[in-house]
Amino acid sequence: MSFRPFSRRPGAVRLVSSVAAAALLTASSVGAAARFDGSAALTSDYVWRGTTQSRGDPAAQAGFKAGTGGGWYGAVWGSTVEFAADTEASSELDLTFGWSGALSEDWALDLNLTHYRYLSASLDLDWTEAIGLLTWKQNYWVQLGYSNDALASGETGVYAQLGAKWPLSDQVRLDTVAGYYALDGVDGDGYAHVQLGAVWAFRAPFELRLTAHATDSAAKTLFPGLAGSRVEAALQATF
Repeated sequence: MSFRPFSRRPGAVRLVSSVAAAALLTASSVGAAARFDGSAALTSDYVWRGTTQSRGDPAAQAGFKAGTGGGWYGAVWGSTVEFAADTEASSELDLTFGWSGALSEDWALDLNLTHYRYLSASLDLDWTEAIGLLTWKQNYWVQLGYSNDALASGETGVYAQLGAKWPLSDQVRLDTVAGYYALDGVDGDGYAHVQLGAVWAFRAPFELRLTAHATDSAAKTLFPGLAGSRVEAALQATF
């Protein structure tokens, strides 16, 4: 994500090729991996921390993860984006390396570094974030993210999130998230966002997701036309 405005750029084919290539590198770097996971999705809008990354248009997404028995893992995730024409960025590729594991019967921890890359961009939009995720009983979590180059701005950013999910049945659950992004060098110091989603796992490995997003007025000032209230619908498969 960046402070720059967006415009439509094609990139789904390059995205799939890049994710596949990065996945092979990830699997090789992990070595004797004990577990492989993946996902693919089509969404009506790519929304990240409350703001659209695709200008409200559909996006194609895919991800792969390779993990060892000791908790170490490498992951790659990508999405098409619609950035300003002068950036020439059409795809986002997130490269992650970290550790996750159980702290007790109820608590689990995930610590990682995530590098956000914007393929074919003519400007330097890439940046890196350290992220920690603490989960309780698999259904409640708190996340913290820190970067000294948040959104490739050259400024410090700290992101905090609280989340929860409530299974209503074996196939249906509700998800909710509240987050605040503290950003140095911007008026008002940052912005807040919330989201509420419903997920229907109608047939393995497929699920439908409907998510309502909302941000505060500070986000609207920071990201004109990209923040505010919006609804995202997605079809996802996990394997």
